[in-house]
Amino acid sequence: MALPASINDNTGVQSGRTAPLDWRSLIREQADRYGFDVVGFTTAELSERVQADYRSFIDLGRHGDMDWLQTTFDRRRTPRALWDDVKSVIVLGMNYGPADDPLAVLANPTAGGISVYARHRDYHDVIKGKLKQLGQWIASKSGGEIKVFVDTAPVLEKPLAEQAGIGWQGKHTNLVSRTAGSWLFLGEIFTTLEIQPDRPGDDRCGSCRACLDVCPTDAFPAPYQLDARRCISYLTIEYKGHIAAEFRKPMGNRIYGCDDCLAVCPWNKFSRIANEAKLKARDDLEAPPLRDLATLDETAFRKRFRGSPIKRIGRDRFVRNVLIAAGNIQANDEGLRTEFADIAQDLLSDSSALVRAMAVWALGQLVQGEELVDRTKQSRAHELDADVQNEYRQIIP
Repeated sequence: MALPASINDNTGVQSGRTAPLDWRSLIREQADRYGFDVVGFTTAELSERVQADYRSFIDLGRHGDMDWLQTTFDRRRTPRALWDDVKSVIVLGMNYGPADDPLAVLANPTAGGISVYARHRDYHDVIKGKLKQLGQWIASKSGGEIKVFVDTAPVLEKPLAEQAGIGWQGKHTNLVSRTAGSWLFLGEIFTTLEIQPDRPGDDRCGSCRACLDVCPTDAFPAPYQLDARRCISYLTIEYKGHIAAEFRKPMGNRIYGCDDCLAVCPWNKFSRIANEAKLKARDDLEAPPLRDLATLDETAFRKRFRGSPIKRIGRDRFVRNVLIAAGNIQANDEGLRTEFADIAQDLLSDSSALVRAMAVWALGQLVQGEELVDRTKQSRAHELDADVQNEYRQIIP
């Protein structure tokens, strides 16, 4: 005999007789068994304010080249627009708080800074598998229908998480939790069940501006607003073109993402370190040497980042980022400067114009004068790409 399709019915079958069941507690208990750290429940509607803020973000062009945010607007604005039958949303979070200071790598300019979330196995795979298991359990026990989503789906997950009481969207626009700080992977289960919603999270940022003030590229026009076009995470991960010169120096050695605004959040002091049984960081991604990364070809890139979210951006964009980091090395050591100048020079003949352009810029940061002219003479004579030619004009008028 199937259990009732409505959680609010609060009844079940035990030993042939009806008895009350606390379904919210049962779901939380089961979610804990699958490795989730926080669970919240909310309705299948988002407020008009959330929808208006999202519309403004798109209208101002702050989504940059992430065209899918605009083309999927109608489906993202509220869960019912994505699935008409949904009645409740279960929001789940998994803590990925790092054991060490994630910004320590910034003091080592010859190493690459990789965002904490990307140092693990691709979280989309980890979270989605566990969401499916939990969702199937809910469906089998209740008789209701479910759909599971991670952030690759058109879901405004941070507003839903705030609405479900898991935390609040901080001034850096990311979710902040009282138990996990700014370090939460999120996933959602949409269901036809009617579940009593939790109370929305309260904003506890107060007068703090730490996340706004630390941003290297001034990506926050105002508290609670983000211009993705200026965000290093967007530039190094989502942006497919030549990164504008104004952002290259501020990028430092950040080659995949940027954790600055997350890492300085005072609420992180209450965060537990991520459970390695669920999410084990790869040691080789904590501070990888730039010299090893700059020389990766397509095959080596795919092999090195198998199972990592880094693989999705492709070798050319990744090496583009690495070359910017190489150009930012302020080396007093003549041998170190020569080493990276040699690497950049070798990449002046790369098959990718994206790579060649940043190799030109990096070389121009590492050497000057006659040495720069000599190192680029042959490649300049054969370069046909307009963007790469423009980079040459910037360093050799």
